[in-house]
Amino acid sequence: MFGHHHKGSAPKDPENLVLQPRNVTFDWTDLPTHWVPNEPLVTHTCNVLHLLLPAGERWFIDVFAQAVPLIEDAKLREAVVGFIGQEAIHARSHQSVLDHWKARGIDTDPYVQQVDWMFRKALGDRDLNSSPKHREEWLIERLAIIAAIEHITAMLGNWALNAAALDAAGADATMLDLLRWHGAEEVEHRAVAFDLFTHLDGRWHRRARAMLVTAPIMAWLWIRGVAFLFRVDPELGRRVKPRWVHFFWAGHRRLLPTARQLIGTTFNYARPFYHPSKEFSTSQAVAYLATSPAALAAEA
Repeated sequence: MFGHHHKGSAPKDPENLVLQPRNVTFDWTDLPTHWVPNEPLVTHTCNVLHLLLPAGERWFIDVFAQAVPLIEDAKLREAVVGFIGQEAIHARSHQSVLDHWKARGIDTDPYVQQVDWMFRKALGDRDLNSSPKHREEWLIERLAIIAAIEHITAMLGNWALNAAALDAAGADATMLDLLRWHGAEEVEHRAVAFDLFTHLDGRWHRRARAMLVTAPIMAWLWIRGVAFLFRVDPELGRRVKPRWVHFFWAGHRRLLPTARQLIGTTFNYARPFYHPSKEFSTSQAVAYLATSPAALAAEA
């Protein structure tokens, strides 16, 4: 499922792609609590995206905005500005799911506030009295973290675009469109954060270290997020808890990425000559965006 884009058969990726924000909106009126029928673990593992991404993407935008004045390459600057525009709409779209849940009595604030704290305080701007050199180093450190996160989201986006098992399981069409529209844009802009980090620094050990720190933290946040969603799910009894065996079983049925795919992606990124353009398909992403109901409605 992952590797079906063989070198010979994959259409050539478009060159000089201009990243454009698509002003999408989603109607959650008919969203079931378990939007993958009878699959609370699959539903909530995907739902963690809504908990993590609004705060995370707002943080990406702040950090990228600080980096724009340092960019000396016009094409990269244009890509970064396009990235910022796309991320703003991603944050808003995932927030719309949280707002819908809140109106239905599912309050995700306790978890989201912790995520917010992490991005604003732990990863926010440090003491601005420090030297310009220190400020720039901290900016570059955060850009390395964003490049690592973006690699993970591009992998998840690529997975969502190819996850035919979700359609077969009867997953909610609007939520699938959100995940695939977002996933396609992640694949589309997968090299921007990497190229920005490379432009301003690019040291391999720094890039690898950022991933080796970021990946376990993301995994920890995800596990806590699933446990939190199980606790606040009005349709699950208090005693129902997420279990690892269910995660592995869902991966086996291709309803979630497998542990092997996730770990392989992480180590792939840490290789010295890695570049994001070497994996995933821009053509596939652009093709989905040309048919996505939300993207088409936004264009109209």
